[in-house]
Amino acid sequence: MVVCSRLSVVPGLRRRVTTHGGVALFVLALFALLLAPPALADDRQKLLVLGDSLSAAYGFDQDQGWVALLQQRIDAKALPWRVINASLSGETTGGGLARLPQLLERHEPDLVLIELGGNDGLRGYPLDQIADNLLHMARKSQDAGAAVILAGIEMPPNYNPRNQTALRDLYRNVATELDVPLIPFLLEDVALDSSLMQNDGIHPTAEAQPAVLDNAWAVIGDLLKREIEGQNRS
Repeated sequence: MVVCSRLSVVPGLRRRVTTHGGVALFVLALFALLLAPPALADDRQKLLVLGDSLSAAYGFDQDQGWVALLQQRIDAKALPWRVINASLSGETTGGGLARLPQLLERHEPDLVLIELGGNDGLRGYPLDQIADNLLHMARKSQDAGAAVILAGIEMPPNYNPRNQTALRDLYRNVATELDVPLIPFLLEDVALDSSLMQNDGIHPTAEAQPAVLDNAWAVIGDLLKREIEGQNRS
């Protein structure tokens, strides 16, 4: 109480004490920064996923989606890869093509997984346009030094079976022309199981995501290991 009263009656003393205390704290913080160990650089290789709602965890939390589970599996296997999810709900091949150059420049990925075309098919876009956009995205990725994986999508079972076959063949033909790995159907053994699909019949549930990951991992896992082996040989 005596100290407080004395501070209150001496003009400017309280301000000087507060200021000096702030300087002392600043100096201590500066020393802490100087003495702290430097942040470790993240030298892992980068896998960029460019997809639509199937890869953007539509209808549930991001950390439940197959892309987040992919990072968990990679970490569990101690593989030096970091997954970057650039997927957007509602994305089309045209939208992905427009966004891709900036994504390549920003992230400099070593591998690009393209999961697009489902929304194009639902909207009735011409198949030639879908194929051209996929080809351009893959080639831009390759020109930037990235390997490419293509993920195939099929139309829901209530759509014209002829369209389903045409879209399935489209992915196979594009992958063959590019000579890149293909995930034949990302929702294999999921899309026809109503217990694993949301009410719209288009999007898988959170419970289905491990199965979706298994479909993707059959191709991704092999390529990640081969990329590492190739680097070790070089």
